[in-house]
Order: sequence, then C-alpha cells, then structure tokens
Amino acid sequence: MKAKMFYLFYPKLLQNTSSYQTFSLKRFINSDLKPNIKETANLLLRNDVPPLVDLYGRKHDYLRISLTEKCNLRCQYCMPAEGVKLSPRDKILSNEEVLRLARVFATLGINKIRLTGGEPTLRKDLVNIVQELTNLHGISTVAMTTNGIALTRKLPSLQRAGLSALNLSLDSLKPERFERMARRPGLPHVLASMDLALQLGFKSVKINTVLMKGFNDDEICDFIELTRDRDMDIRFIEFMPFSGNRWEKGERMVSEKDAISAAIERYGDLIPLPPTPCRTATLWQVPGYTGRVGFISSMTKPFCSTCNRLRLTADGNLKVCLFGESETNLRDAIRAGVNDDDIETLVRSALRRKLPRHAAEPRRLQARAFCTSAPQQPPSPPPTRRRLPQETEEDGVMTHLDKSGRARMVDVGEKPVTVRTAEAECYLVVGARLLRLLRSSGVPKGDALTVAQVAGTMAAKRTSDLIPMCHPLALTLARVRVMLPKESERGGGGRVRVTCQARATAKTGVEMEALTGCSVAALTLYDMCKSVDKNMQITDLKVISKTGGKSSWGDVEEKEEEGFGPKVREHDTSPHAPGETYVPTNLLYF
Repeated sequence: MKAKMFYLFYPKLLQNTSSYQTFSLKRFINSDLKPNIKETANLLLRNDVPPLVDLYGRKHDYLRISLTEKCNLRCQYCMPAEGVKLSPRDKILSNEEVLRLARVFATLGINKIRLTGGEPTLRKDLVNIVQELTNLHGISTVAMTTNGIALTRKLPSLQRAGLSALNLSLDSLKPERFERMARRPGLPHVLASMDLALQLGFKSVKINTVLMKGFNDDEICDFIELTRDRDMDIRFIEFMPFSGNRWEKGERMVSEKDAISAAIERYGDLIPLPPTPCRTATLWQVPGYTGRVGFISSMTKPFCSTCNRLRLTADGNLKVCLFGESETNLRDAIRAGVNDDDIETLVRSALRRKLPRHAAEPRRLQARAFCTSAPQQPPSPPPTRRRLPQETEEDGVMTHLDKSGRARMVDVGEKPVTVRTAEAECYLVVGARLLRLLRSSGVPKGDALTVAQVAGTMAAKRTSDLIPMCHPLALTLARVRVMLPKESERGGGGRVRVTCQARATAKTGVEMEALTGCSVAALTLYDMCKSVDKNMQITDLKVISKTGGKSSWGDVEEKEEEGFGPKVREHDTSPHAPGETYVPTNLLYF
C-alpha cells in the first residue's frame, strides 16, 4: 500500500528516472527491508547533498564493508596461528544495520561497495546482503574480496544476486608454499574459484598477491603467465606493516621497482596502460597477453592524494584510513536510535579528521590487520588524557561543523546562564642559565615573568578576537600565574609552569579563554627569553579544571601545588649587577 501511495505522490520522480533506476527503486521499496516511504522519498530527492569531501579535496565514493571477523585461513602476515579474539556476536552489525548504513552512504555519494572480512563467504546471509545492496539507489557496483576457499558453490547465486566484481587473495601457486603461508591447504579451491568466475563472465576478476622477499618473489613471472589467455588482472601488493607481522625496511618488502625489473628481465618491455581515476595500481600488459599486471605500491609510492575509500568494520566502526587507529562507532549510534542525519554528521566529522597521508612507516603499526577487523595484539595505550566521567560517543561530534562540514558558530541561546570557570596550564622547559636569570630578574629584555602575566591576561579577555567561532564573553576574572621550579632544582634547568584561570557569568564555558591566556603568556615568556635560551620548549598545554556547564571536573580551588614555589615571591633586595634592569616581579599582587 505504501509503495502504491509513493507512486501516486511522486510521479515526476519516476518520469525523470531511467528504466533501470525505476526497476531498482521498485525493488527497493518492496524489499524485505521496507523502510518508511517518506524517508525513502526524501533520500531519493536529496540531489543537493554535498559529496563526501575531506579537508584536502578528496571525494569519497567507495565504501568497503567488512561482514565478519572470522576467517578460514591463518595467513602469517595477517593473524597468528591460533587466530584472534573475536568480538561477541551481538557486537557485529546485523543484516539490517549493514543495509541501513549502506543506504545512508549511498545518499552521500557512495556508488561502489566492496564486501570484505575476515572472509565474507563465512557470512550465512551473504547472498541476501549482496542482493539488497545491489538494489540500493545510487550503487552501481557491488564487489567482493575473498580467499576463494569456500566460494565455488556460492558464486553462481552471488552473481545472480548482483555481484559483478571479484578479487581473490592468492600468494603462491605452489601447494606447499600456499599451505605454509595460509597454515591451511586449499590452493586447488582458489584456482577453481578463479576459473569459475571467468567462465561465469564476471566483468572484473583480479588476483591480489602480497609479495614477500624470500617467500614468493621468485613466482612473479608464474603469476604473470596466468594473464596469457585469461582476461583478468594480477596485482602485486607491497608487504604492509601491521602489528603481529615481521616488517623491517628491506627485510621482507618487495618494491614495485624490483617486481617490474623481474618482469622486464623475463618478458622485455611491458606496455603501460592508461591510468584510471583514483587508481591504486599501475597497470601494465605483456605484449600479446590477454590479461593485465598491476602493482600496488602502498609503501614506496603511496596513492593517498587520490584516496576515495572509506571502511566500515564488522563491529560497526568507520575508518577513514586503513592505517589509521582512529575509528568512529556507528553501530552504537544507530542502536541508540539516531536518525540518518545524525549518522551523516558523524561520517562527515570523521572524514574531516582524515590525514593527507597514511601513517605507515618502517615500524609495526597497532592498526587492524590486513584482512581481518580484529586487532591481533592489544593496542598500545594512547597518550594520557583526562577522560571525563560524562564523556560519551556524542562528545566526538564536532559541534562547530554543519552537515556539509563547514565551520559555524554554535547557537548557545537556549543554554542557562551560570557562573563558569576554567583553568589551563602549560610548561616552558628552560635551561639552567635562563632559570638563574629568571630567578634574579636578570633577563636582558626586562622582567619577563610580569610581562608574560600581563600579556596572558590581555589575551584571555580578547579570545573571541583571536579564535574564530568563539563567543565574546565578559570575563569577571582572568588570572595568569608563572611559577618557577623549587630552589633545590637550580643546579640545572627545569620546567616553568604557566597557569591561567578564567571566570565569567555566561551561557557557554571559558575553557578557550583559559587556554588562550595560558598559551599567550608562555609565548610571551618565550619571546622575551629566546636571546638567552634558543632551545626552549612549550609543552603540555591543557585544561585542568572547569565548572558551571553540564560537566564539572578538576580541582578548582586555589591551592599551592607540591613541587612549586609560592605564588608571590619575596621582594628581591639583592644588589644590582652592572647593566641589570629590575622591576618587582610581584607587581600584580600589590
């Protein structure tokens, strides 16, 4: 009934839609998912939705969805022999949750979806998921990456459901090597899956081979021979540094340059093929051969500048970079009842944090493994940061961004007026000579401590002029303190502590005022002392307390901290050295 009502109220939509899109639309509305008809119409009519573009202008239209953490192989570069600890079943995205998230991504411009794992063929509802994804409006390609062990019996039904592209992971054509690397037999099954996919006429069949020095680098030409009379791609992938595998520069990685040299030595010159947009592989062809040879050089020639991929893990976390440790939990968001607009906001916020280049270097990364979504080892602890008792996933949403990712000023008109306080601190690491001059007020430019206090106080009061999107607040207190280490430490350098306490009666907090006052005071101190010590460092700028908002934390009482001298130093009556200038350093407290 709802579908009929939809056709009655939106005839123009159907008139302006191609026959293929109309057929897909009808199947989508009448599918088992049966979304609210109004929401479906709105999704299809949203032609003004901005694309998923990050801060570096990269448009994202490709989503990789991990369907499971399970795998029927134990490849040495991917996971330990005993496997990995799997997430509880209720933590894995359900069929409905996968489809809902895919539908939201489709409305944001995603047009290609690749199903991965673990091993996606271990998911019992795989065929149904493929069919539902194929029916989504805007999705033009549904592909899958698999090890091919259990694929042959499912491949015909997957093709009928709409699967059109297939990537097979295969690292050796020698049975004993295959079993040694995968810790399981199965090479004949993978080769059977490859030939069946070609016979069924899949529009894209690719073999992904991770090259490893001393293991399969002597099989490069054997793999290339598969392209002699098969219309398929062989893609050689540089070994990547994930936690749990052994990766040292020059130890196991075979670079693209070395792989091409091996091919040229055997076949002579290779024919370079024209590049495609957002490609990950450089493509070549042996003269007279049917298939193609590709090289994916994630390590030696990163393609980050054209990256168009997003990743959704099996447990519902969004990753904007394969090598990044940062993840955004979409599973908990949809289970908490958020609407599609909120999911869009989370996605765009995560995308704005995507770096210009991946973090992979010649070291082990505590990132998720290559083909499984579960970490192999407990990740190293993140940098120490105070976690508020009230902190939730919602705190990760950047409220200063609108749905399109543009900066905006937050509307605080509905918030209550309360007394708000905040205190920030930072440290200036100085050498022994400068510390002696600061104690004796002998800095050539004058009393650096007092000038820093005045500068910090002025900056705190003018925060809204310095920081875009900050609300202008009338501070009732801006107090900057500069405290030197204890006298007992004067045998060497030390850390000068700078704090700023801000207070206002307002509708929004004063954390930015405290941070601004603290940082400008430290910068002023740096400027006045740089002629004496050129190796100073400003470190550990952070908010240490706040009150008055929906959360209060930290010690806001004005206490003297252990390890630091008094707030007001005693009057200095020592004789002046020739050429020394002197101003009382406790001037602000008179």
